[in-house]
Amino acid sequence: MVGPQYDLVGNPLGAVRSTFERAAAESGGHEPVAAFRGKDWGATEVFRSFLFEQGGLDKVPVLDESNLGLIKPNTLVRFRGMVQDMLGNEFYVGAFKDGSTWRTNKFSDSSPFSMPHPCDSHLWERHLFHCVPVPGQNSWTRESSPGPDLRRIASCFTSEQREKRKRGADNDAMDVSESGSGETSSSSKKTLADWESDLNCLTFPQKDDGVKISNSSVEMSMNEEHHVPEMNGGDHHIPGSSFSCLVKVYDMPESQVKLNDVSEFIGVYTFDPELAAPNDNSDDIMFDLMEDVTAQLPPSKVPRLHCLVWRNLSAHDFLPRPPAVEPSPILLRGIRQSLLSHLTLLRNKVDMVTVGRLSLNFTGFNRESVSIFGNQLNNLFQRLLPYSQVIPLSIEYLNTATLQPRKDNQSGRLVTGVLQLPQGTHLTFDETLLQSGSLTSKGVENTMLLKNLMESQKVEYDFEFYKLEMATDVQLLILSEGKSNILPSDLIVPFRPSSVPAVNASSEELESWRWYLATVRSLPQSTETDTYQMIQDEMVNAMRDDRSLGCSELSRWLTMAQIMAASFGEKSLSMEHWQMVKELERLRKERLQ
Repeated sequence: MVGPQYDLVGNPLGAVRSTFERAAAESGGHEPVAAFRGKDWGATEVFRSFLFEQGGLDKVPVLDESNLGLIKPNTLVRFRGMVQDMLGNEFYVGAFKDGSTWRTNKFSDSSPFSMPHPCDSHLWERHLFHCVPVPGQNSWTRESSPGPDLRRIASCFTSEQREKRKRGADNDAMDVSESGSGETSSSSKKTLADWESDLNCLTFPQKDDGVKISNSSVEMSMNEEHHVPEMNGGDHHIPGSSFSCLVKVYDMPESQVKLNDVSEFIGVYTFDPELAAPNDNSDDIMFDLMEDVTAQLPPSKVPRLHCLVWRNLSAHDFLPRPPAVEPSPILLRGIRQSLLSHLTLLRNKVDMVTVGRLSLNFTGFNRESVSIFGNQLNNLFQRLLPYSQVIPLSIEYLNTATLQPRKDNQSGRLVTGVLQLPQGTHLTFDETLLQSGSLTSKGVENTMLLKNLMESQKVEYDFEFYKLEMATDVQLLILSEGKSNILPSDLIVPFRPSSVPAVNASSEELESWRWYLATVRSLPQSTETDTYQMIQDEMVNAMRDDRSLGCSELSRWLTMAQIMAASFGEKSLSMEHWQMVKELERLRKERLQ
């Protein structure tokens, strides 16, 4: 275990190198680090214990666009985002021999030590992922994992303290120059103590002998306005895609992280403007192994995160205090009733599609009513679901928006599109804006993409020389005046509200509803043999009585019945749920007449 002299948040690389040196000394042999390729020597276990067993997760700052300039380089951060592009693998010098001592460059972009050339070294491999903030992520999910308040910490830096830091850094440089060695002087230690005493609100990392922190880099990251490149191909229809992060993952099978996964990565944050334009004449072997992706995503604009610990996130992970009880049917029925009591006008919506994959078309809307009732629905989705978006479906939008993700083979990058979404996103299409007009070739292509999404839950990606369909899981709602002719939905329900319901819910109620919706979506569903046989017999009789019924409609009934069972917290479909769905279907058809 790493000793208390290492601050795992402020100086994670010190802990990494300490565990490496210990493991290398214990392994012995002619090449003691040869067995470390693609394996962990105990470093990640130190951080897992600190984060999840000792309550250290709340001490780790969250990296996002608002605090990009407030986080010190080479410190521990966490980033929650969607895997927007998989950039392949990168080779790097993982370990090299410095005299008689083996050193490691793992979890860093460059070597903190002077690397002899030539020297005994080992090439290791890491996976590169380009990650962006989750499209359509609602504000309440960000509040579930806030981390320390970096803006409050940054406000502690007065101009006088900055000047003192500058004087201390100058004195350190003079001491090092006079002594002719790289050892930390006593004045340097005094300066660190002064920082802690003056601020009293920030634990600064202790200097490790092998960690070089550039004061100029810190000042630049604190004060410079960062202009990060847009990753959306310049399409203004794609919101929130100006900030991104290049995540480097170690010792992990590539198949464990997939495109469009929503994950939390915890690791070492690096920012070094010198890496923005590597010198072609540099003798540093680390620069010789730089991939082209470095030029496409310069570290001065796109932060790096060298991942120590990662995990995929589900809807439950965004809940601040998930109930410590089993999701029993009795508990879920009670929460279901509480939710319905606040949303009486939306009973069909809750019962039929909120927790499932059916697409729904609410008719009877015009521009005036959608501004009232449509906004109320969208506000509800934003308060209850992790991800939701509203798409204004107009001729102009269809002709100009970039819905399809495409591969730019010149840069080797995947340019995102509106339909590159995480699993579980709720999309609302406002079709009341649609007027007569002509679709361009791009408009026709976008229309076909949306139809394919509605019918098969797949999105077609354009790789220039071929197209590839990617499975997705998106909940779809269309608001239109009449039946939508562009987007064929599974269910058409005339929407006839008389007033806007006032949803005056407490924070505890909102949390319980979010937990309910996340839980019922994840419940496994099964059907007993006897029940399935009775449902099958009823389907046969229904088709005999009504020749217009097809297999697709009967399959929809079965899906609705499974969703109905899940809404009551049941894992098995019963005839009671089947009869409830049949009654709902009868009422829906009456309203259509």
